[in-house]
Amino acid sequence: MKNINRRNWLKISSLASTGAFIGNGNHLQAMTNIPQPISGTADQPIRLSSNENPYGPSAKVRQAMTAAYENVCRYPYGWYKELVEMLAEKHGVSTNNIMLTAGSTEGLKMAGITYGGEGDNIVAADPVFQAILRYSEHFGTYIHRVPVNKNMGHDLEKMEQRVTQSTRLVYVCNPNNPTSALEPAKALESFCSAVSNRTMVFADEAYFDYIQDPNYPSMIELVKKGMNVIVARTFSKVYGLAGIRIGYLIARPDIIDRIGKSVMSGPNILAVAAAKAALQDTEFYKFSLEKNKETKKMVTETLDGLGLEYVPSACNFLFFKTGRPIGEVYADYMKQGVKVGRPFPPMLDWCRISMGTTEQVEQLCAATKQIFG
Repeated sequence: MKNINRRNWLKISSLASTGAFIGNGNHLQAMTNIPQPISGTADQPIRLSSNENPYGPSAKVRQAMTAAYENVCRYPYGWYKELVEMLAEKHGVSTNNIMLTAGSTEGLKMAGITYGGEGDNIVAADPVFQAILRYSEHFGTYIHRVPVNKNMGHDLEKMEQRVTQSTRLVYVCNPNNPTSALEPAKALESFCSAVSNRTMVFADEAYFDYIQDPNYPSMIELVKKGMNVIVARTFSKVYGLAGIRIGYLIARPDIIDRIGKSVMSGPNILAVAAAKAALQDTEFYKFSLEKNKETKKMVTETLDGLGLEYVPSACNFLFFKTGRPIGEVYADYMKQGVKVGRPFPPMLDWCRISMGTTEQVEQLCAATKQIFG
């Protein structure tokens, strides 16, 4: 191996790890970077706790990141334009409607500090993803937490009732994390439209790609109508890029400009390259959705067989009722080599389990039968 400098070695080794050198070998290996299937132990459990896509990033995305190595000495801002243009075309909006963020969490926190503060309040479901709420609380914002309804979704009527003159933002996570519930489309559209006449609505659509109804509306449609609505999307889930941190917000240009004053970091060069390649890798996108559907079926059949209650899931995870304190259940799963979700107050006898590879979910199902059988 003569005349191979460090940069070329990095490129070659990365291509090899993606399966780019595989000829007629296993299709799954060639398309993703996952190693041979592994099983968890109590010391090294499989990770089914954070709603990640275990098959990502795809081989094409890894190749794009490798090619971008030579630019990591540069600040990333000059590389944003092409990705923003791709996202604008994808969603049918102007480039002025889009802001790139370091994961959707940065966008959530930026909105939290922009629309929160002493004397202000935010209305949200309970339980729900906490990033925007906890961050805003640090700056004196009061959070009106409205318990989820009997379907484990947002109680939209009661949330609207909690909106006051001091409410600066209403947070909706749909599908909801951690309950996985999907809101009825017409009810959600009506709610967001009405509330946006009184205050800002933040629609967190981190799991939108997993919704199986092709006609289910995104709240991006309300942004196009000029409403007081902010939508967050991420590359962390179906695209398998949770570790590299890239997402984006969609809103009216004046709202984007206002939130932009609170930018904390933004995505880096490799994240931008990864996101561009991910948008073009339709094969991996479809593959991820199919594997998620397959593994969720495995889990629901297991839960049905044990008579355990669960929420119909529109995400890459399931929320089921344990009938026991989650701390005990978590410990039982760890003994079986499986790490499940953390506690989600006030629902401390429920457990959130993320989908993994087929082999990992087989171990999860076996552990569930052992624990609850």
